[in-house]
Amino acid sequence: MIDLSTAPYAILILRLALAVLFFAHAGLKLFVFKPAGTVGYFQSLGLPGWFAYLTIAAEILGALALTFGIVPRLAALALIPLMLGTIIKVHGPAGFWFTNPNGGWEYPAFWTIALLVLVLLGDGAGTLVASPF
Repeated sequence: MIDLSTAPYAILILRLALAVLFFAHAGLKLFVFKPAGTVGYFQSLGLPGWFAYLTIAAEILGALALTFGIVPRLAALALIPLMLGTIIKVHGPAGFWFTNPNGGWEYPAFWTIALLVLVLLGDGAGTLVASPF
């Protein structure tokens, strides 16, 4: 049974945790690998270089939407393809375990599931703009 008095706050915690992860990964691309390095990496995967900028923007905008409760369910839904792309293009070839060389798809899969859980649960407490569904 779901405790309806605390569930909105649990969703808020989930939203904030997901936001922190997306901020961290965008920061990694911006400040550690730098945009040019990220573009080069995306190209090494066979992706167009501009996907790197799209990915960074999606991570930052998604994190902001999750943090401030701006259509959070919709934001989480929009971020799922990004994570599936990470599984397919980056971590999938390394196998399941994230401890494998080049990191497996275990962690991004869990992250994807957490996004899906947020979509299914609802916007949560502290939502500024509710999702349309």
